[in-house]
Amino acid sequence: MTGPALHLAVEIDGDGAHPAAWRRAAHSPDQLLTPRRVAQVAAVAENAGFTLVTLHDGVLPPGVSPDPVGRIGAVERAAFVAASTSTIGIAPVVPVTYAEPFHVSGQLASLDHISAGRAGWVVTEEERPEAAGAWGRPLIADSAARARESRDGVEVARALWDSWEDDAVIRSVATSRYLDRERLHYIDFTGETYAVKGPAIVPRPPQGQLVVLGRPDRVPAAQLDVALVEGRDLASLAAASAAAGTPRLFAEVEVALDTREATAAERVADLERHAAWTDRGRLRHIGSAAQLVALLAELSRHIDGVRLHPLVLDEDLAVLSRLVLPALSERRLVARPLPGTSLRSALGLERPANRFAAAATTAQEDAR
Repeated sequence: MTGPALHLAVEIDGDGAHPAAWRRAAHSPDQLLTPRRVAQVAAVAENAGFTLVTLHDGVLPPGVSPDPVGRIGAVERAAFVAASTSTIGIAPVVPVTYAEPFHVSGQLASLDHISAGRAGWVVTEEERPEAAGAWGRPLIADSAARARESRDGVEVARALWDSWEDDAVIRSVATSRYLDRERLHYIDFTGETYAVKGPAIVPRPPQGQLVVLGRPDRVPAAQLDVALVEGRDLASLAAASAAAGTPRLFAEVEVALDTREATAAERVADLERHAAWTDRGRLRHIGSAAQLVALLAELSRHIDGVRLHPLVLDEDLAVLSRLVLPALSERRLVARPLPGTSLRSALGLERPANRFAAAATTAQEDAR
């Protein structure tokens, strides 16, 4: 008996999950920052049948590590990927610990327009002290304060996405009216550290609300569409999933797979000579493709999806495409996105009603 179909996401930032992954990459280091590189990786993931790619980001200053740390911004890379793909969802990682939520919401809404409704947002925190200096902001060192910034940032972004009703844009040549001002709304947000008036400067996203992914222990579950849950084994993952309280649950899984040239263990050992693979408290699979298929089949009984973090993209993504996803497809254990569908639709999530339009409708009904 098989479990329900899984949605598979894959993190495609850099050369892989290991900090020294670039040493085993199939390209020269100078190719990492080229548009061709990110387009090729995204195309492989889309053709394999992944539901979603995510793109990590950060402001780690260069020179603090012997490994490459330079990267093009996640939102900019996501926009490029959106223009070169047609079915796969694209979710950049955008922390709002120091970034302005007003600008973040506009960037992400623009990405949803560019991708025709395939955009998501992975909410994280900037934990490194260097990040505050890079942003020119006071350090937010307290964990609770960082969680507050994430919570408020998501609340502001979601309110701004609703600040334009769906039919706010008229584009009437006859009346010389482009917008119906009655359908633009102030959000009037006041938090502990800032206030935002609104409305947004970008029309409401095609999805209404982008798919928001994050850790439910850092962002309230009510603000998330997809909880990213962690655990070193199936039992802890199942427990975390049961407590998440979000519409969809994705497990974080790091993978190193056997290839034709070397076993997974040999590949990990080769990279460990240069740097340590940081233990983030996630389930980690080091072994064969068949063993990973069995693991994902078991996970499908507890969760809705998995975000994979390959050891080395050029090596592991090829094995995932050639052996893992086809095997899951044969067992009807993988959900493949269909052309013309939004990311919300691919995940089985409804398009949410606009809060301001819904409030106006309710007020009219009450007045009758």
